[in-house]
Amino acid sequence: MPRTRPERSVRAAEGVGAPSTGGLLVGVIAVTLVVLALGTLANSVVWLIGFMVFLPGTAAALCTVRQTLFVCAWTTLTVAVVAFLWVDAAAPLLDRGLVLALTGCLGAASVYACRRRVRKENEVLRLRSVAAAMQRQILRSLPLRTADVLVDGVYEPLQEDRLVGGDVYDVVESPWGTRVLIGDVQGKGLAAVGAAFAVIGAFRAAARRESTLTAVVDSLEASVNWHNLCAEQAGDEERFVTALVVGIDGHGEAQAVNCGHVPPQLVHAGSVTTLPLDSGVPLGLAALTDESVTVDAFPFPADATLLLSTDGLMETRAADGAFYPIDEDLARRAHLDPADLPRALYDDACAFAGTGGQQDDIAVLTVRRAPRHRAR
Repeated sequence: MPRTRPERSVRAAEGVGAPSTGGLLVGVIAVTLVVLALGTLANSVVWLIGFMVFLPGTAAALCTVRQTLFVCAWTTLTVAVVAFLWVDAAAPLLDRGLVLALTGCLGAASVYACRRRVRKENEVLRLRSVAAAMQRQILRSLPLRTADVLVDGVYEPLQEDRLVGGDVYDVVESPWGTRVLIGDVQGKGLAAVGAAFAVIGAFRAAARRESTLTAVVDSLEASVNWHNLCAEQAGDEERFVTALVVGIDGHGEAQAVNCGHVPPQLVHAGSVTTLPLDSGVPLGLAALTDESVTVDAFPFPADATLLLSTDGLMETRAADGAFYPIDEDLARRAHLDPADLPRALYDDACAFAGTGGQQDDIAVLTVRRAPRHRAR
């Protein structure tokens, strides 16, 4: 996908949401005819025509600057023609003059308000462009493919206009197989982006450099510790990260290290199994325990699907406080294609939450072996 400069995107999006020129013209003429008809029936055209001053205000909230200028010019011209050429000359000149003056002043104020609104919208669009660029640098678009696996999934942050969140994932191909990471940074939104950068950057480097998963996890731990040290010096909050690192090669088994994360689930032959991995402490908290990093191995057949998720999915609550029954739902959805399963689970969780909606960042990945094992 070619890159697009944010400034160009902002200019192109300036008219997004504004009515079409034809629709605007029809609406303005219709309102004008209605006001004139009511004014004629009430025998008070001069005063009722003053209701047209609402047209520029409405245009300022919905239209572009050019469209607002057109509405203001139309309204002012209509009021001038009606007040000085159409109605009886015996009508008080002061009344006609006040209506025209009020129309002109409100028209000018509407154009000014429209310019400020468009400027603010452009600033928001620029911020969105920057946030989207940051997200592309942190998280690559799914699906991802290596010599060993195909990874599909959904990533739905809760905050910051659904662009950036605290959940992270990545897939790296190495000489020792493919390493898959899924993690959950303490906190949500932009406040968790710094720790997410640290974890993703460390994983991309260590997954290609280290021959064992324990060494990869040690590198992630060191990166989170360094980030927390810098955060402490800057007066920011320290954060820990739950993470699951999976190693998959051409053999029938896979390896995993669980750092306080949601355990993975294996979907095979229509059944679902939650893998009993040893759960260590989250990244950033290893100094609080003497436990060493444990690598677990488990069967991963060619026709099986490994489901990785963050706690935002399983901790989704309904209005009555009940938790989303992911095990039951996953068993019911086990027949789905691995590419469709993550979105189906996410939609089911949102439907289960009801009006409460999504309550946390959610990442759901499906990992399956590549149908053809190409040379690395």
